[in-house]
Amino acid sequence: MTVHGTIQDVGEQTSSLAAVARRIEGALVKCLEVPVALLVLCEILLLFSAVVARYVFHMPLVWSDELASILFLWLAMLGSAVAFQRQEHMRMTALVTALKGDTRRFVELVSVAAALAFLVLILPASFEYAIEESYIWTPAMDIQNSWRASALPTSFALMFVFAVLRLLQSSNLRLALAAVVAVAAIFCLFWALKPVLAGLGNLNLLIFFVGGVAACVFGGVPIAFSFAIATFGYLILTTRTPPLIIVGRIDEGVSHLILLAIPLFVFLGQLIQMTGMARAMVAFLASLLGHVRGGLHYVLVAAMYLVSGISGSKAADMAAVAPVLFPEMKARGADEGDLVALLSATGAQTETIPPSIVLITVGSATGVSIAALFTGGLLPGLILAITLCFLVRWRCRNDDTSQVQKASRRQIGKLLLAALPALALPFVIRSAVIEGVATATEVSTIGIAYSVIAGLLFYRQFEWRRLKPMLVETASLSGSILLIIGAATAMAWGLTQSGFSTALAQSLSALPGGAVTFMIVSIVIFIILGSVLEGIPAIVLFAPLLFPVAHQLGIHQVHYAMVVVLAMGIGLFAPPFGVGYYAACAISRVSPDVGMKPIVGYIIAMAIGLAVVAAVPWLSIGFL
Repeated sequence: MTVHGTIQDVGEQTSSLAAVARRIEGALVKCLEVPVALLVLCEILLLFSAVVARYVFHMPLVWSDELASILFLWLAMLGSAVAFQRQEHMRMTALVTALKGDTRRFVELVSVAAALAFLVLILPASFEYAIEESYIWTPAMDIQNSWRASALPTSFALMFVFAVLRLLQSSNLRLALAAVVAVAAIFCLFWALKPVLAGLGNLNLLIFFVGGVAACVFGGVPIAFSFAIATFGYLILTTRTPPLIIVGRIDEGVSHLILLAIPLFVFLGQLIQMTGMARAMVAFLASLLGHVRGGLHYVLVAAMYLVSGISGSKAADMAAVAPVLFPEMKARGADEGDLVALLSATGAQTETIPPSIVLITVGSATGVSIAALFTGGLLPGLILAITLCFLVRWRCRNDDTSQVQKASRRQIGKLLLAALPALALPFVIRSAVIEGVATATEVSTIGIAYSVIAGLLFYRQFEWRRLKPMLVETASLSGSILLIIGAATAMAWGLTQSGFSTALAQSLSALPGGAVTFMIVSIVIFIILGSVLEGIPAIVLFAPLLFPVAHQLGIHQVHYAMVVVLAMGIGLFAPPFGVGYYAACAISRVSPDVGMKPIVGYIIAMAIGLAVVAAVPWLSIGFL
């Protein structure tokens, strides 16, 4: 009885502690959601005002970029804190989910403890960084730069609190404590080995950037923290670099103003879904092709191509298209495994369709013109769409369409009229950039204003109550992406300082076969990296290293960008590791197992399309 009573008391104490932790977390979340939503809204209004002031009134707001930069860092860092609390940071879960029982729970807790350990180590340096920035004054607004830099320690402190609260909410506190002790022991072991590591030279690159990153990624640690932990360990244990430099590199990676397009296009993607614009486009395409064999499969390919020309976020694109098409496709007898496989394939196929977030990241990381990338991305995506459609035609050759009624011309006309504002939006966005009305960063605000007006006046569908959740979701998704970019920037800086970048460039430029061999090797590298690391960190890490080599070998940088982005997309949406494939399954509410076999054919079709794009540079640069 005494033992039973003791166990019961411990269980009650654990439950009580978890309840207190949940209440504290809930209060923090409520306090955090309001400012992040306001930050997204302020950025939209600020950039749109800058466009109107410059283009309409010819009175540019000289301080707008500076204020946008300050707000953007706060948006990115607070958004990453929201994503951490929601467990929405990108991570590899394929191996973790294969584990069972306490083993899986322990590994999950270790991933939280690993992130907590990094936050404990980086927090003092981030406060020091903010203090150092107080000696710098901004040129336009004449305020201390610490107002901007304070976003870093604030975010790290919030994530530290959320990590502690998550561990306290564990149903087994002993397991949580064991996870913390295990991580602390690993960190202490590496610290004790510091004299040994210092004498290993570039072998440390394999230990930290291959072994360390792989262990963290496959152990379920968020990708951003996997990069950050490996970089911190390498620089602190094997060099004399102070932690302050790491914080500075993270700041540098996150603070590129061109990256502000990411949250704005993410919000635009949610907006076209909420206003019914995406549904109108899909309905019109279905009226044109729905009666032919595999018609709705063609509609899925075409709809993803068009919607990708608006949002730039693959998750937003798939969420806008799948719920509209899938019920009717299933009713017609389509196999759900084939549906999720095709949805995943179209996610990879449309990676180059502007305003692709990946293309924006390429431009930020390499200095290639965003406008040129946007122009060059249309035909390569179309080539892969054609190869997918050939496979769809073959797979659906025996479909029975006798029960499917062909839409009348009158019905098609009515649906076209309803879809016109939505179909015009991609052209509005591209025209604004090409005509110089707005920059690639600002153009999303024109799309947002257009969508709001279309939703209110034309579609009469605008749910005001959804606005705050959409703004918070935008901040969360953007924060998770931007923290990866910041951590990858710090990691790329560490690789550069080690001399690895120069050695890699020299070895790749010396490959036999010249440009052809280099292109093939690049395709293989980015398929693997896209599968293991997700697309954006792969681009941030390796694009600055490989693009100069491509240029040296005579490959046009826009052509090279299209090839590596499509290769990365194939890896990103290919099972068993591609996180994009599992996102497609989650949106479709289909088990990942049923799509494994059908997607093989679509991957082969995309590989053929990619080979065509790689072999014919004109497809990427013909309209520049």
